[in-house]
Order: sequence, then structure tokens, then C-alpha cells
Amino acid sequence: MSDTPKTSWLGRLRAGLGKSSEKLTGAIGGLFTGRKLDQAAINELEDALITADIGVSTAVKLTAAVAKTRFDKDVSEDEIRGALADEMTAILEPVAQPLEIDPAHKPFIILVCGVNGSGKTTTIGKLTKHFKDQGRSVMMVAGDTFRAAAVEQLQIWGERNDCPVVSGAAGADAAGLAFGAVERARAEGTDVLMIDTAGRLQNRKDLMAELEKIIRVLKKLDDTAPHATLLVMDSTIGQNAHSQVETFKQMVNISGLVMTKLDGSARGGVVVGLAEKFGLPVHAVGVGEAIDDLRPFEARAFARALMGLPQE
Repeated sequence: MSDTPKTSWLGRLRAGLGKSSEKLTGAIGGLFTGRKLDQAAINELEDALITADIGVSTAVKLTAAVAKTRFDKDVSEDEIRGALADEMTAILEPVAQPLEIDPAHKPFIILVCGVNGSGKTTTIGKLTKHFKDQGRSVMMVAGDTFRAAAVEQLQIWGERNDCPVVSGAAGADAAGLAFGAVERARAEGTDVLMIDTAGRLQNRKDLMAELEKIIRVLKKLDDTAPHATLLVMDSTIGQNAHSQVETFKQMVNISGLVMTKLDGSARGGVVVGLAEKFGLPVHAVGVGEAIDDLRPFEARAFARALMGLPQE
């Protein structure tokens, strides 16, 4: 999320969404060759959007909007792709909100949630780099205490970003760790405190109890904490993302989403479906492994890349 040239980022976004774009535009291209936008074409367009993981209700909404001014008229593939990109932009723009750090809270406490394998720890590392590039001091907390690999991974990111990582013994109490980290961050005048958490959904009751305890402990020190609660989502899971958002929303007050692994997926359309269904801010998207491949979410750039259209 640092200042590399915009063109290279847009190029990476387009490349990252390549699989999703090919799937969607390939289906649309097969539909609109010298054809009117009749009811049969609308139904097929809906099906194409659904198979791209946009979701049923969002697909119906998009096709209805496109058909409103074009029904029973001759349409080209490019016209349909452009119209869909415009309608997707309208859905995505309200949720395209960068993660803002409020300096009134010091430290600004960010709780990071997500299932194991979603890219949570890597996202923490990349966001930390972003905050450091802004001139902020950051401390990370290895709150996924049962997974040694998660702790080690965070420590590697700590070394890479030259920032401290608070960790405990294997299986240590995550809430106690978070409590100590807040006290240390206050004493050291740290700007941002990022807390990694466990993501074992198969033990949902245990996980819920652990997350609730962390939040309870944070509120003892600062009743406004956590100041942001991020859910990191793996884009490759497609429609399962909806049930993950529902599950975590029941556990914690999710304030925003980070979508990862868009480059490994033909399911980038799920971002549009999530935006329409939940309206949660999408703070950033990840389109690769490199440290700068996590960037603030831009609605129009995303929609046009998804539809295989050039950036304006």
C-alpha cells in the first residue's frame, strides 16, 4: 500500500482479476453477438453473473438495471460490459472506504479476525508496512497462540517491518496477551496496535468465547476499543464468504473487510455480492504475494477490471 506508480497497481489489479474477468466476459461474449436484450438473454446474463460468484440477488439487481434502458434493443458485448461495470461501481462505491487511523486513540487498536488460511497474518504484516510508510509506529500481537506457525510468521513480519511483536508461550491466554500489549503500547507511545486472533471455526463456541474475552479485556483499558475490527476474507472461497461474514458478525462487531487472494481465484465477483448484501466497508484488496499487492479498494477500478475493460 505504498506509493508505487498507479499504472503498475492497476495493471496488477487487472492481472489479479484475470481469471474472474475471463470467466465473466467469456460467458457474456457468447451471449451478445447480434442479439436483442430480450427476456431469454436477460436470464442467461443472470446465470453468467451467478456462476461468477456475484450471487443470485445481486445478479438479478444488476441485470434489471441494465435492462431498464436497453430491453428489446440491439446491444453489443462491449455495451453490456460497460453497463454492468457502471452498475457494479454504484454498488461498490459506498463500501470503498480506506482504513483510517484516528490519532485521538493512542494506540489505535485493530482486532483482526478470519479463518485460518485466509491470509490474516500476511494482511497484518502488509498493513503494518502501510502504516509505517505513513510514519506511524506499530506494534503487533500474536494472539493466535495455539498455532506456532502463525506466531512465527508474525515475528518474521515484525523483523521485516522493524516493529515489535508481543507473543507468549504456546497456548497462552490471548486476552491476557492483548491486555499486556495495550499497556506496553501506551507506555511506549505506539500509534497502532494490531492484534492477530485465532480462526478455528470448527470450534466455534471456543473461538467466540476467546474473541469475546479479548474484547472484554480491551474495554477494561479503553471502553472504545477495539477501534477497528477487520475480517480478512479469502476470495477463492466464493459464496462461502457470505456464511463466514454471518458467522463472524455473530461473534464480533465487524467494522470492515479485507479481501485477499483475488489473483488465485475466478471468484472475484463475490466482492460485489458481499457489498450489496452486507454493506460493510471494504478497506483493501490483495492481488498478489508482494508486500505492495494489498491496496485500498477502489470501486470503479475494480468493477472495470472485473469486466475486462480498460481503466479510464
